[in-house]
Amino acid sequence: MGAGAVGGYFGACLARSGADVVFVARGAHLAALREHGIAVEGGAAQFHLNRIEAVEDPTTIGAVDLILFAVKLWDTDAAIERIRPNVGPHTTVVSLQNGVLKDDDLAAAFGPQRLMGGVCYLSAVVARPGVISRTGPLERLVFGEFDGGPSARAAQFLEACLKAGIAAELSRNIRRDIWEKFVFLVGLSGTTATMRSTIGPIRAMAQTRAFLLDVMREVVAVARAHGVDLASDYAERRLELIDRVDPGMTSSMHRDLENGNRLELRWLSGGVVALGRAAGMATPHNRAIADILTLHADGAGKAG
Repeated sequence: MGAGAVGGYFGACLARSGADVVFVARGAHLAALREHGIAVEGGAAQFHLNRIEAVEDPTTIGAVDLILFAVKLWDTDAAIERIRPNVGPHTTVVSLQNGVLKDDDLAAAFGPQRLMGGVCYLSAVVARPGVISRTGPLERLVFGEFDGGPSARAAQFLEACLKAGIAAELSRNIRRDIWEKFVFLVGLSGTTATMRSTIGPIRAMAQTRAFLLDVMREVVAVARAHGVDLASDYAERRLELIDRVDPGMTSSMHRDLENGNRLELRWLSGGVVALGRAAGMATPHNRAIADILTLHADGAGKAG
């Protein structure tokens, strides 16, 4: 559900390996998927699937085994209504969206028993309709039950992912994994968007590097205040990861800003501010990011 860079890439890998995949998309991207199939460019594994199943209306599919939920966060409520006919008694929903509150609405809509936690790291963009372009080697898909236990559905999905060549792994603490990505993502998205830069120059200059680290430290502090067992120096560990990524790496929020699209600001730095406030904590660096970008949050210069 949502065949953009994330959904399109993982769906294409699964389809190439023989899984029965239906892509839900819209607009020019949907038209290209129907006419030409889907292509993955860049990186070591480049391929083109000439014939795939792509639809705009998911009600035509019926109940499915698993839904990879990969729409932008502002489309969550509308997408939930659209996939209701696809969620049967044995359907599993895995959200690969950004943020740490992404599963709350899904649990409310379908019940927590239908959900399995998920998080991914992927350097990719929709280069043009029907084409997913890898922009770096970063790829990791992590999922697991929220109670930390083993399950047949998790094992089955892992088997399908590994068969597809996806760098996938099961987690025994998926809530912590989601927060770990959140630390990285908030730092990357907040700095690249506010500074209008790829990560290379930001991490190379002492002043901007310090700001990046402080942004992530705030996320760690908020996580710990909400009972997530992140180490107190986890922001420093994330900075080590950022030092290893391609210097040209940026964030989807930075790309959305440059393209005049809506921003996931409310759920990223804005989410840190809200969760910090709920815990009685100040988060001045993330508040600065949220305040600076709020004029652009609805896209095309509209106030958020």
